[in-house]
This record gives sequence, structure tokens and C-alpha cells, in this order.
Amino acid sequence: MPIVDKPIQELLQYQGSTPRPADFDEFWGARLTQLDGIDPRPELVESSFQTSYAECFDLYFTSTKGARIHAKYARPRNSNAKCPAILFFHGYTGDSGDWLGYLPYVAEGFCIAAMDCRGQAGLSQDAGGTLGMTCSGQFIRGLDGPAEDMLFVQIYLDTALLARIVMKMDQVDETRVGVRGGSQGGGLTLACASLVPQIRKAAPDYPFLSDYKRVWDMDLAVGAYAELKTYFRAADPRHEQEQAIFEKLGYIDIQNLTKRIRAEVLMGVGLMDTVCPPSTQFAAYNKITSPKRYILYPDYGHEDLRGHKEIIFQFFQSLKD
Repeated sequence: MPIVDKPIQELLQYQGSTPRPADFDEFWGARLTQLDGIDPRPELVESSFQTSYAECFDLYFTSTKGARIHAKYARPRNSNAKCPAILFFHGYTGDSGDWLGYLPYVAEGFCIAAMDCRGQAGLSQDAGGTLGMTCSGQFIRGLDGPAEDMLFVQIYLDTALLARIVMKMDQVDETRVGVRGGSQGGGLTLACASLVPQIRKAAPDYPFLSDYKRVWDMDLAVGAYAELKTYFRAADPRHEQEQAIFEKLGYIDIQNLTKRIRAEVLMGVGLMDTVCPPSTQFAAYNKITSPKRYILYPDYGHEDLRGHKEIIFQFFQSLKD
């Protein structure tokens, strides 16, 4: 079959191209300490959408820079037992989607929380300014200022704070929590599992936000990664600061985080993916030291992987035990 990236044998050995900042661990340790000092003030507002078996709410909480973050939250109706929970993260520039996509999990006895990323299409606030341009895309937002002010630093922390809040819900068993998402949602799934090692299962599909330098070297800074080319053309047309730019992006490169993961991981990969090339996905996967496996879809690109949602649904069933 044709390939768009490395052969599978090389994918399984690839360790990534984006530089890892020397103070990476200290940086994220400080960010998590910062999160400890935030009073999230969670609020549940009953949704107008309800079913006979699911109680549905709008969940709001305060995160970094004072932003009020929104997530859909649903739980089994009339259940007194502690339930497992799954957090869902959406694709780039999207939102948490419709309630119907989550109801099979609630019907199966799970609590669910689906977060709207700040600054994207949902209800979460994008509070706090950043230095530098924001004319195209979001992972470059804040690249000209202190690393801790980068937008995706805040979004990664939002996922961790959501996990902490859900784990403290009266109806949730904090020892049985999973995370799930595709593309940006896949990247956030890995980021959340990295920052909250108590998470037990993670199911990312074709994760975005991994190995920016590899994307650049493959000349695939288009589509979801197009803002990388926009940034260089506008801010560094002669690439005099290329090394420094990729090093700063290293703070929000999920491949640099995933060694922290303790969850069991199942990753779905389309080998024809030219949006998030397979090598960038395996750069993150190969650093995971907890139990893990991948499922390949040789003829699929950056799209729904046929039958994979059912596999993921089965993957999470053991959280009920």
C-alpha cells in the first residue's frame, strides 16, 4: 500500500524532533502548583435537555487567568452508586457537540464531562491577553511572550482542573476515570492523562499538538498546522529564531508530556493521515511507559475510523469493574 510517512517499524522507534526545553519538568511542576491555588467554584446548571435515564447539566468552573470554563456534564438518573466517569475533548476550533453523542455512555452507567476549549466554538471564556499575533490559529497564541502565558498551557491546565473537579463529584468514583478524544481532542486526552496520573484509561485518536518540528520538516504545515507557516512568514521570515521557536513550542508538545502517563492507553491511527502525520502520533505514543496498544487503519486518514468508536466503548467497559 502507499505510505505518507515512515514504515511501521520506524514509526515504532521514532522519538520525535521537537526539542524538549531543559526546564520542562520544572515548568509543568510550577503550573500544577499554580492550579492547586485556584478555587474553581464549580457550578452545575440543569440543562434544558433531559432524558428518562440521564441528568444533564451545564458545568462551569474557574480556571487560570480567571477564565470561566464550560463543560457538558451528565450522570445516570436515580443512581446512588459511585459511577465511573469519562472526560471528552473535542477537535480543533470545535466545541463539546450534541448531547446525543454521550448518552450511550450514560445509559451504560458512566458519568461524562465534555469540555469546551477556551477561545474556540463553545461557551468557555477566553480571558487574559497574550503578546504577539493571534491572526491565524491558536497554538501560536502567546508564542512571543512568557511560555506560561501560551494559550495551550492554559487549555492543558483546564483539562487537568476538569479532571480534578469530576473526580470530586459525589457520584463519581475517582479511581475509575477515563479520557477520550480525537485530533485536538486526542492531544488533550494525552495532556490530561499526563497531568493527572490518577486517570486510569485514555483513548486518543490521531492526536494533534505533537511534534511540531516533524510537521514542519514534512512540509505539512497546512490545515490544522497552517499557523506555523503563518507565524514564520510574519514573525521570522529568515528563520533566524527557528530553534528558539520550536523550543518554546516544546512546552506544549504533548510528546514531551506523555512519559508521565500512568493510564492504560489505546490509540487509533490512520496511516494515510496528512493532517497529523503518523510519526507525530507515535512520537507521543512511544514515550508512554504504561500499558498501551495502538490500532492501525491503513487506508484511513484524519477522519472517523470505521468501527473504532465501538472498540473504544468496549475499552472503557473495564472501568465499571
